[in-house]
Amino acid sequence: STMRERKTTDPVHLSTDLSEGKEKLRLKREVGLISSVSLIAGTMIGSGIFMSPEWVLHHMGNPASSLLVWAACGLLAMFGALSYAELGTIIKESGGEYIYILRIFGSFPAFLFAYTSVILVRPAGLAAVCLSFAEYAIAPFYPGCSSPQVAIKCTAAACILILTIINCLNVRLATSVMNIFTAAKLLALLVIVVGGLVLLAKGQTQSFQNGFQGTTAGIGAVGVAFYQGLWSYDGWNNLNYVTEELKKPEVTLPRALMIAIPLVTCLYLLVNVSYLAAMTPSELLSSGAVAVTWGDKVLGSWAWLISLSVALSTFGSSNGTFFSGGRVCYIAAREGHMPDILSMAHVRCLTPSPALLFTSAMSLIMIISGNFTSIVNFFSFIAWLFYGITISGLLYLKIKKPELPRSYKVPIIIPIIVLMAAVYLVLAPIIDQPQMEILYIVLFIFSGVVFYFPLVHFKYHPHFLQKVTLHLQLLLEVAPTTKDAN
Repeated sequence: STMRERKTTDPVHLSTDLSEGKEKLRLKREVGLISSVSLIAGTMIGSGIFMSPEWVLHHMGNPASSLLVWAACGLLAMFGALSYAELGTIIKESGGEYIYILRIFGSFPAFLFAYTSVILVRPAGLAAVCLSFAEYAIAPFYPGCSSPQVAIKCTAAACILILTIINCLNVRLATSVMNIFTAAKLLALLVIVVGGLVLLAKGQTQSFQNGFQGTTAGIGAVGVAFYQGLWSYDGWNNLNYVTEELKKPEVTLPRALMIAIPLVTCLYLLVNVSYLAAMTPSELLSSGAVAVTWGDKVLGSWAWLISLSVALSTFGSSNGTFFSGGRVCYIAAREGHMPDILSMAHVRCLTPSPALLFTSAMSLIMIISGNFTSIVNFFSFIAWLFYGITISGLLYLKIKKPELPRSYKVPIIIPIIVLMAAVYLVLAPIIDQPQMEILYIVLFIFSGVVFYFPLVHFKYHPHFLQKVTLHLQLLLEVAPTTKDAN
């Protein structure tokens, strides 16, 4: 059948067992603490810190309140991650929000999440990161003026196609690219931090005088400022997508979060201070690429290094986003919520090529139709809607099922704070400045009903879909995978 309940594995870490006369693809637990910290920090530090500062400042109205938003976003990401850590030690399966919603609330809401995530959220996140990569990659070719939109979109599309090839060819190549580019982005941020500290030591503090003057009071504007800031912290939940691959998840999961997220928060605050030391608020607001403008002012003839570093950083982050993008496809297909073809792996490369090709196609559509800011706002609305549902699931387990074994417990006040923040982030922009786009998003989420009842609930599988699946298997050279029983 085209959509059926099955046992599969994400072929990120696969081994082959030929002892029974046929090949089996199995999941390995080989992600340790250092790899876990690298995965979280490497995905979090992407395009946001190089693109979002001007938008946070724009919506908040002044430097001091924008820095408070950055600090609050870091704290909220930490609280959310700690809540997810407890969920990860109760439900020890990969799949993040999808598997938690499925196990706590049941099949229907989990399907709506998988449907929205696979078609909208993951491709939108990838499109936004690739657009920011393109902005920085071509900025040096257009000195003193904005880069044309056509050039930006074509470069972003080329980035997605290159990532598709890398990730479909070889898993080890994809992880190597992620590790190399993580080092590049940390180096870029450290250069900016050191440069900012030098400027502050020289007395360039005019941006911080009367820091709270003109602070925005509207709840919607503050909500949108949080969207832009939280976009830079997105990735705090990535470790929950690979729970089945962690060594000692009950220890590794909370420890990695407690190291990675405070590290990233401190870096982000110092980088923002550095931007404001080098530029006046009005200069920062008029900059299309904040880090490049900073480089022009501080590094002079060496400014090209910043463009290169930021392009490398965003490319690395987009690779990480793309790398984990097929995971919900896999887990959802395993549970019978997605077409069977999306749960298959290439027979020789052992990569999730159907899911990667699908994500790639959807991301290209997003790039053609949207821009960075609109994509981030709409991505954040959906993300926090489902974060809120997931956190409410944790509160349900804490209150109704306290007897469930869990090696890590978060104080109940923390998920309550995260849930309140999620409700605010979802409702504030709707109440303050209602937009038709949000209605379209909600309608899209519930359009999943059209597919859920015939295909999942009543298990109706049109015969032609089975033929399509078979032909795609032959064309893409993919086969079903088996989950490790251990």
